[in-house]
Amino acid sequence: MEFRECASQPKAHYRTGASLLIKLKSEISSAPMKPGRGSRTAVLVCMGRAVAHGMTTESRFADPTAFALLPDDARARVERFRAGAVPKGIRAHLEHTYLDRHTKVMVARTVAIDDAVREASSPQLVILGAGLDGRAWRMPELSETTVFEVDHPDTQREKRERVAALTQAARDVRFAPVDFTRDNLDDVLAAAGHDPILSTTWLWEGVVMYLAPADIEATLAIIDHRSAAGSRLIVAYHCPAFMLRLIGPVVRRLGEPLRSSFTADKMRTLLAKYGFRVVWDADLPTIGGAMSAEIAQATRRWKHLRIVTADRPASRREASVLVS
Repeated sequence: MEFRECASQPKAHYRTGASLLIKLKSEISSAPMKPGRGSRTAVLVCMGRAVAHGMTTESRFADPTAFALLPDDARARVERFRAGAVPKGIRAHLEHTYLDRHTKVMVARTVAIDDAVREASSPQLVILGAGLDGRAWRMPELSETTVFEVDHPDTQREKRERVAALTQAARDVRFAPVDFTRDNLDDVLAAAGHDPILSTTWLWEGVVMYLAPADIEATLAIIDHRSAAGSRLIVAYHCPAFMLRLIGPVVRRLGEPLRSSFTADKMRTLLAKYGFRVVWDADLPTIGGAMSAEIAQATRRWKHLRIVTADRPASRREASVLVS
């Protein structure tokens, strides 16, 4: 099978990044995600936001909820990092370097998605694979929005304990636990009170790259079925790149394997198939390049990560017009 990369990238950079990611994930938890415990990836993502809050040079970023959503061991790591202590030892230094870089990447990713959510101003927001997302507790723009958080029951169990200390910003927050080995997403959303007659913003931030194409399409079919005109779909996804080939086998052993990647053209065609028209699609260097110099520098090699925003027009024909 031919492999086409988004852009050529220095291999040494990717080897270092993969090594740092593996070490940090291994420290967060020494075994793959199992029943009764939430996702390590969700913790790592939240750590990035917790470190960045109040410290980033990007004025549009703030996440006062992130620290409260973390488990105790991750909070301790964040506190050490924010204290500014220089770590001793090669391994500790590598982990510190990775978290510093990861934090700036999370700033760019979060700001871009927040902007897309605000712009849509939908009465319903469905977060697929919500993890430790804090938008329902930190975005005042959601004061008239019902937020549906969809995730594995184990991840939600831990999160619900921690959000008790936070002030809710959204009009309503409804947890919709889904175990895909036995639950149907359509049924779960209906039971949680999602209304397909009202427009919905669907946020799929850190999940698609871990799903096989068939599973992605199965979820898109449900989104299609439950999306009124004016709905919006926001997806973070991977574009083929050398880094994915490098770290793929390793993260597979850690229990959260990468299973899909798309070129921008293929993603546009896929979303049109399910009634959504792409209005914006950019890689992380483009997103970060519009922010502070610090964020632009940190994201310049992250061409494999893209964010797409697609809207549901009045008719399916309008969604496919740019693909034909």
